[in-house]
Amino acid sequence: MTSKLILTNEVTGLGAAGDVVDVRDGYARNYLLPRGLATPWTKGGQRQLDQIRAARGKRAIANLDDAKALKASLESKPLVIAERAGQNGRLFGAVASKEVAEAVSAQFDKSIDRRTVEFPAPIRALGEHKATVRLHEDVFANLAIQVVAAKGAVKA
Repeated sequence: MTSKLILTNEVTGLGAAGDVVDVRDGYARNYLLPRGLATPWTKGGQRQLDQIRAARGKRAIANLDDAKALKASLESKPLVIAERAGQNGRLFGAVASKEVAEAVSAQFDKSIDRRTVEFPAPIRALGEHKATVRLHEDVFANLAIQVVAAKGAVKA
């Protein structure tokens, strides 16, 4: 059996917020609905769907040319993020997508949606790391992230 759902958030491999999808009942019941990633399709759901699409339109980069220009500037130099770390170079916690979005805003004066940042593996140590940012449906930027120790954060 399948369930008809409206996605409320981006789900990798399934769709973007506002998409109507048919998924297996178990996937809907055990994963999508409890995590708030989707809501059941109803007649009233169409209003919610219109609101989600309007919000996504405001957040999305206007056109493909702007996305390609932003990709070129993001890939031109590494993104530097200062984090608290111990003596062995391990971070107290991990670098989050929110911190990457804030660093892009500070260094490049461009805003990106934190939900479009994906890490191949969690960033929990100082040094060079990679991340991918979806700028447009067809445009992905590969970020080089340089994690450095914040001043006064190393404990002796």
